Amino acid sequence: MKKIEAIIKPFKLDEVREALSELGISGLTVTEVKGFGRQKGHTELYRGAEYVVDFLPKVKIEVVLSDDQVDTAIEGIIKAAHTGKIGDGKIFVSPVEHVVRIRTGETNDQAV
Repeated sequence: MKKIEAIIKPFKLDEVREALSELGISGLTVTEVKGFGRQKGHTELYRGAEYVVDFLPKVKIEVVLSDDQVDTAIEGIIKAAHTGKIGDGKIFVSPVEHVVRIRTGETNDQAV
């Protein structure tokens, strides 16, 4: 099993969720996060005062999948989240050793 963490632009969340749903991936966790990469933030004007916004709003999507679903899920996320502009995001994949569904006690693939 693998865990996919995708950091994307907030307005792309619905498109990514729909893309994953079409692939048969039903469960995911979404967190509102802030960060920066090459964008390095930007400058904004508020009530006549200029200030620097170092951390930009992003959305982190977390999905745990069986190994055979990972490549199609990554492709779906890329297609749905891509704008071609800086700040589109990143995808991280890491191994998951053990999963337990609290309600039933099911483990690993049955718990996902």
